[in-house]
Amino acid sequence: MLKELILDANKCTSCVQCELACSLEHEGLFAPAFSRIKVFEFEHGKRNIPYTCTQCSEAWCMKACPTDAISINQELGTKFVNESLCVGCKVCTMACPYGTINYNTRSGKVTKCNLCDGDPKCAEACPTGAIVYAVPAGVSS
Repeated sequence: MLKELILDANKCTSCVQCELACSLEHEGLFAPAFSRIKVFEFEHGKRNIPYTCTQCSEAWCMKACPTDAISINQELGTKFVNESLCVGCKVCTMACPYGTINYNTRSGKVTKCNLCDGDPKCAEACPTGAIVYAVPAGVSS
């Protein structure tokens, strides 16, 4: 069974440890602006929701890419960006209905969650269990 990130807004304290871990893993620096996961705050922090690519089956980002830079990792079920094929046109960012694929100003390419190739640092860094990498409940093998 494929694992996925399970996000629980009720446990999120908006500590942004997930954002820091993600940006360190992918960019080599603590910079939430370059994180592939974001924590959205509502009602001035009364409610916090971690959010990232859901690896949707429709994969509109992948379908929209004119250079076929977004592919599927069959082992993990993730859609990932091949930076050598990405031209930074941002068509995929417009196609994603969830706003979870972003343009990286440092690289001139797009970035999205790839689950850290099966070892998501956001889940590892989350101190409250608001982000867990597991097989979803109710899914049997």
